[in-house]
Amino acid sequence: MGVTGDTFAGLPDADYVLLGSRVALVLDGGFAVAVPRRLRLLAEAGAVDPLLLSVDGAAPDVHAAQRQAFVDAGLLEHTTSARNLFDDVVADPSWLWAAGEPAGAPVAGLEYRAVTDAAGAAILSLPVLPNNPEWHLSDAPVVIHAPDGDRWLRGFRSLYIAWLDRIADERRAVAGDPDRLFVVIVESRQIGETLVGWDDPRVRLVHAVHNSHLPAPHDDPDAEVTGLWRRWLATADRYDAVLWPTRAQRDEIAARFGDPGTFHVVPSTIDLGDEPVTERDARRVLMLNRLADQKRVDLAVRAWARVAEAVPDARLDIYGEGPLEAELADLIEVLGVADSVRLLGPTDQRDALFDRAGLFLVSTAFEGQGLAIAEALARGLPVVSFDARYGPRDAIGDAGVLVAPGDIDGLADAVIALLRDDARREALSIRAREVAASFAPDAVRPALVAAIRSAVENPPRR
Repeated sequence: MGVTGDTFAGLPDADYVLLGSRVALVLDGGFAVAVPRRLRLLAEAGAVDPLLLSVDGAAPDVHAAQRQAFVDAGLLEHTTSARNLFDDVVADPSWLWAAGEPAGAPVAGLEYRAVTDAAGAAILSLPVLPNNPEWHLSDAPVVIHAPDGDRWLRGFRSLYIAWLDRIADERRAVAGDPDRLFVVIVESRQIGETLVGWDDPRVRLVHAVHNSHLPAPHDDPDAEVTGLWRRWLATADRYDAVLWPTRAQRDEIAARFGDPGTFHVVPSTIDLGDEPVTERDARRVLMLNRLADQKRVDLAVRAWARVAEAVPDARLDIYGEGPLEAELADLIEVLGVADSVRLLGPTDQRDALFDRAGLFLVSTAFEGQGLAIAEALARGLPVVSFDARYGPRDAIGDAGVLVAPGDIDGLADAVIALLRDDARREALSIRAREVAASFAPDAVRPALVAAIRSAVENPPRR
C-alpha cells in the first residue's frame, strides 16, 4: 500500500529542484507523469517555485514543446517551472566561462559533438563515448569555447555540478542568503552517480527510485545485481535520503545490502479526481502500457485466447506504442483472436478509458510502483495482474486479483472468473477507490516531507 501519515509539517526552508536526465511525456511513460507530480507535491508542502530540471541534449524548440505539453496536461503550472541544461547554455554561456579550467592538451582520438548558438557558433563541445556504459563517469574533457580561448571541465560530472551551482547561486542571491540550502531530488540513477562527489555542505541530495533493481526474470530477490544497478547501489549511502516507491523493495534492499539510515518509502502520487462512473462495459478489458519487453503483452494475448473461447463477447483493448507493435499484431493473427483484441496506439484519454472498461489487465515482468495500476483503481477499475516485483502487490491490495508471475493459464482463469461474476467485480470496484486513496497527494505528502526533513536536519553524507 501507499504511505499515510496523521500529522503534517511543511518542508524546511530551502530551495528545491527535481533533476532527471530526460523528462518528456509519451517518450518516458509513467516516469514523465510521476516526476512533475512530485514537483507539485513539493509546492503543496511549501517549496517556493521548485524547478524540474533535465540534462538531455534535444534542441531548445523540442524542450519548449515538451514544457508546453506538461502545462497542457495539467502537470506543470507554468512552462518556466522546467529548465534544461543545454537550453541554459545556449541562452547565456557566460556562467560556464568562469567554471572552466584553462584548456590542456587535447585527448588524442576523442570525438566531440558541438552545442551551438543561434548563429551556429560552437559554445560547448561534448565528448562522444560510444559503447561506454560509464560515459557519464568519464573524465573526458568537456570543452568550453570562451571568448578568451577554450576552457574545459572534467567530464559530464563537472558540467552538471557547474549548472546546479549556478541555479543554487541564483536562488541564494534572490533570497539574500549565501548559505541557503539547496535540495536536489535526483530522479535518474546515472545522474545520481555523477553527483556523489559534490561535497558542498549547503547541498542535500535526495534520490528517488523508479524501477526494480532485479535482473531478468525479475522475481528472485537474491539474484546477482549487475550493471548500472550494481554501481548505483555502491553509492546509495552517499545520498542524504533515498525514496523507494514500495515497502517491499525498500525492505529487500535493506535486508541484503543494509540501510544506512536514509531509506524512506515515498510512492509516486495519483490524482483521485471526481467520482468514477457507475455504468461500465462489463465485457471490455483494458491494457494501457508501452509495447515493450518489460510489459509482456504477448503473455496477455496468449491468455486471451482462452478468455475469448470462454467468454465470446469479451473484448481486449490494448493502448500504447513501442517496438513490439508489429510482433504483437502478428501474434494476434496467429492465435486467431483478431476479432476480440485491438491494438489502438497511444492515448491521452486515460480516465475516459478507465471509466468505460470492466477490468484492467497487467502482464508486466517488473515494476517500480505500477502507476497505471493505481490510476485505474482511482477510477474504480478492478485489476488482474501478475504478482510481479515490485508494485502490483503494493498497489492492488484487495482491489483485484494477483496471479503467479508468467502463469498464462492463471491469468486467463482470473479474467474469466471476474468477467462471469458481476457481483464480485462490482465489490472490487468499490474497494478499488479506497485502495487508491493511499496514493493521493494528501496521503503521500507527509512521507515525502519526513524524508526531506531527515536529509536537511542531518549533516550531508558526502
